[in-house]
Amino acid sequence: MAIRALVFDAYGTLYDVHSVRSLAVDLCGDSGELVTQLWRLKQLEYTWLRTLMRSYEDFWSVTKESLVFALKSVGIQPSASLCDPLMNRYLHLDLYQGAAQALGSLRDYQLAILSNGSPEMLKTLVSSSALAGCFAQVLSVDQVKRYKPDPACYALVEPALGVEKDEVLFVSSNGFDVSGAKHYGFQVAWIDRAGDIQPPKHSAIGPAEFYSLIRGRAEQLGFEADFRVSRLTDLVPLVTK
Repeated sequence: MAIRALVFDAYGTLYDVHSVRSLAVDLCGDSGELVTQLWRLKQLEYTWLRTLMRSYEDFWSVTKESLVFALKSVGIQPSASLCDPLMNRYLHLDLYQGAAQALGSLRDYQLAILSNGSPEMLKTLVSSSALAGCFAQVLSVDQVKRYKPDPACYALVEPALGVEKDEVLFVSSNGFDVSGAKHYGFQVAWIDRAGDIQPPKHSAIGPAEFYSLIRGRAEQLGFEADFRVSRLTDLVPLVTK
């Protein structure tokens, strides 16, 4: 069936979660890079743990909890003078290059976001970026009090957009999200920015390379993307050909 709607993940797909790095380095010195990578890894882990425990807290709370964990892990006291500016940066993440161009070229389709972000986080993030006004819907998993890849999250899309599963192309750079959306029944495009990651030559690797090895590769769960592209603008010829 033809694609009628494109639904985008926000964090890590349209918006660069690692754009907090420069501020983290300014505030945390040599530990800033490690804090950045630990923060994102623990943030994702906490979404999964809270869903499994049926102990939902919104994404702002999860993001703060994981930041506190990351700071304490490297021996830094999580004071307000550190946490407040880093959390505020999460409301104003950088767009990935080509995001606005890609969405502009796809404006004839229904465009939406489905994100772990809380409604207020997403409202601020989208409205303060070049993507304001691009989306028919900005959907938050807060409606179901669970986090992706729980199927209840993806089930928000069809009634909101008035489409069937197989009319949706779900777009994400996150491997767990690709698997979850494919398992649910969407067509899926994986934004593989890392490319074919080579095995490390030795175990003495830095935090960014460690993160890339864990989060930059396709998950081995049997639910693979239908399409694999390296940047958002590659979606345009894919769906308009």
